[in-house]
Amino acid sequence: MNYMDRSGQRNRKVAGPLVLLIISAVALATVLVPIHTVFYGTALPIALLLGSMLTGALLVAIPNPRFAIGLFLVAAFFLPFFVIPESVGPWPWTVPALITFAAFVAVVTFLHGWRMGLTPLLVGIAGSLAAPLLQPRVAAANPPTADLIVATSISIVAYFVAILLAGRIRAKRELARERESTALEQSRRVLMEERNRIARELHDVVAHSLSLIQVQASSARYRVPDLADDAARELDEIAATARGSLTEMRRLLGVLRTDGQTVELAPQESIEDIPSLVDSTRRSGVDVALELIAVTPAVPETVQIAAFRIVQESLSNAVRHAPGAVVSVHVRTEPSMLRLRVHNTAAGISSTQGAGHGLTGMRERVALLGGSLEVGADTDGGWTVNAVLRWDQDQEPNAEMERT
Repeated sequence: MNYMDRSGQRNRKVAGPLVLLIISAVALATVLVPIHTVFYGTALPIALLLGSMLTGALLVAIPNPRFAIGLFLVAAFFLPFFVIPESVGPWPWTVPALITFAAFVAVVTFLHGWRMGLTPLLVGIAGSLAAPLLQPRVAAANPPTADLIVATSISIVAYFVAILLAGRIRAKRELARERESTALEQSRRVLMEERNRIARELHDVVAHSLSLIQVQASSARYRVPDLADDAARELDEIAATARGSLTEMRRLLGVLRTDGQTVELAPQESIEDIPSLVDSTRRSGVDVALELIAVTPAVPETVQIAAFRIVQESLSNAVRHAPGAVVSVHVRTEPSMLRLRVHNTAAGISSTQGAGHGLTGMRERVALLGGSLEVGADTDGGWTVNAVLRWDQDQEPNAEMERT
């Protein structure tokens, strides 16, 4: 589930209770004002003002609980004083005022904790006790004892119910968070186990085979009598290539076995290493022409690594799939851009085209840099790789010419 989905669900969960609270506040206000005006003799403007303050505190409690508590207590304290002694009904808490009192205590406690909710509960109960003392005539006509007991009981029940509901929801959230953390840790552990498995396979199979190739090629001149000089040089080249491959394998194993930590690696190849790569390919008998134009150190390291790998893969493909072909490599830097072109003519010897992951790897490298890649066969039977690598740079690299 992505962030937008979670945000949408969270907004829907909040919108429902908020709409219900708004409807409740409006309904209580529309009932409280007429009741106080008709049955308790409260002047309409006073009933409208104090009733709006009393019920409006339910909504104000969401963003500003302290101000809402003050607003509610002022209205609850003064509302019982604006009644006539001949009024008939519960007093000092009328039915809608009592419901509003319990709802307000519950809302403040649920949203802001039991300490915050305890203030309106205790002060509201204490304030209601002052009304009979200050209005003895109304208290004589409407004995407040039963009303005070009911108001106190209901408000206390609402207080503890809000505490229990808030604790339950908090526990559910913590449980969901713990489950999410456990699932994340599980997926991370599975990923690390898979990476370790791949590392073991590479170490036990590929690296072991490369080590055997390197040892056999290096020791061939000592084991094989009367070995020709040309063959000895070829075997030395094979041994050197195997050693380089082992170095790359160790670097890869270090990355696979590193969990979010920086591993000490040998310096990555750059554009400056492309001539050595071409020379190595030439020594294998391939005719390769190289042209480097305006290559400067201003090219970012990530772009240089990608350029080297693309050239390396392109040369490897040409050697494997177009034996006997002539290969040309062209590298050119421009402002915030590096262009690569590797072209080979039609194969001089028939070969079988193989399937692999080289082209996919090149496309991924180019995509990470926001560049473009065009790979395909030519009309004359050759093959061309065109890549454009980009980066953000304010100044143009200094132009230098190097042709090989």
